[in-house]
Amino acid sequence: MNANAKQFQKMTETPIRRLILSLAVPTVISMLVTAIYNMADTYFVSQLNTSASGAVGVVFSLMAMNQAVSFMIGMGSGSTISKLLGQRKNDEANVVATTGFSTAIVFGCVLMVAGLLFLEPLMRLLGATPTILPYAKDYARYILLAAPVMAGSFVLNNILRAEGKAKFAMIGISTGGVLNIVLDPIFINGFDLGISGAAIATAISQTISFVILLYCFLSGKSILHLRLRNISRGIQTYWAIIRIGLPSFCRQGLASASTVLLNRAAEPYGDPAISAMSIVGKVFFLLFSVGLGIGQGYQPVVGYNYGAKKYGRVRQAFLFTFVADLVVMSGVALVIFLLAEPIMVAFIDDTEVIRIGIRALKAQCIAMPFVSLGVVSNMTFQSIGKSLIASILSCARQGLFFIPLIFALPAVWGLTGVEITQPVSDALTFMLCIPFDLYFFRMLKKEENERISD
Repeated sequence: MNANAKQFQKMTETPIRRLILSLAVPTVISMLVTAIYNMADTYFVSQLNTSASGAVGVVFSLMAMNQAVSFMIGMGSGSTISKLLGQRKNDEANVVATTGFSTAIVFGCVLMVAGLLFLEPLMRLLGATPTILPYAKDYARYILLAAPVMAGSFVLNNILRAEGKAKFAMIGISTGGVLNIVLDPIFINGFDLGISGAAIATAISQTISFVILLYCFLSGKSILHLRLRNISRGIQTYWAIIRIGLPSFCRQGLASASTVLLNRAAEPYGDPAISAMSIVGKVFFLLFSVGLGIGQGYQPVVGYNYGAKKYGRVRQAFLFTFVADLVVMSGVALVIFLLAEPIMVAFIDDTEVIRIGIRALKAQCIAMPFVSLGVVSNMTFQSIGKSLIASILSCARQGLFFIPLIFALPAVWGLTGVEITQPVSDALTFMLCIPFDLYFFRMLKKEENERISD
């Protein structure tokens, strides 16, 4: 039995619980390491001053823009690849993988050039105050230089997970993440580079991750192959990637937009409010990455088995992942809620920042269990090619609900409104997912009956 056949057998016959856990654990580790090294930047930069801490939050929205497009390409490629591999169309999967990777590299180069040319107006647009602006420019400059390799890494990571090679993806992402944590204090304090040092450490670490992930393909450890001749010349491949990846673009793009709006909503309350929400955002990303990692481990299982028409396994995978996600995220949220004050104190020595951050962090933890259904629902519809529903659900959390609420709630409750906007959005998104999930189970039953009758 060749490698492709063994992988197909693994993805369509291994017991669901064991299969999802085997894919989710390395994915969760990758997401946690990513979140931790994002927090490391915030932690070490926060030791400089409050304005520098706020700058990390401002530039984070720029990184989210890169992630928005890169995840669209990566998740679109990955979801398409999972279905193709489930249908045993390996040559077509190779074309999608190569096309997605090359597209991401081109996008990263365009972002780098445009961002460096218009650096100052871009930072102002993203919410940098006059005191934050110099720090934001210094930090963003090196982040932009690394944009092509960041974009490429996102896509390579998703392709590896799509074919069920989550451990290889974990090694690539985790190595870069650990290196970033080690390099931060060296460049910030040891070389006395300040906030620029944090950005340089991130750029170097992302480059190392990229090299490791690319090596998995060039060395033959992947069942897919990246070859120049596999770059598609037909618009259909690009459209399939974009269409299926659109929910990820909506999710990540709106995350970037919501960060900008959050910064602007916090601006009237000064740099401490912007700094506090920046720190809370990084801590929340750590929490959210656990649930997202479980969901991403589940995603290729759905793609493979839906493509192979094993609908009972798809149904079983959904229910198991939702329950696991709910339990894990609730437990982590409880721990962070209880440790909210020491967490904020660990980041910064500013009483006002700590006060604002504690309230916002606790509010987010209370709403955290609601996020689990949104993660699983989104991943499900994207994996089976229902891009319209997946896009609606992707837009809900930080678009459909967050955007109007970030204007309405602060107008009524001031700073408290800023702090609770995301938790309220999470609760509303949970309720929106329920009817779509009921539709999904009815659809599975119908397709199962049609297959039996055939």
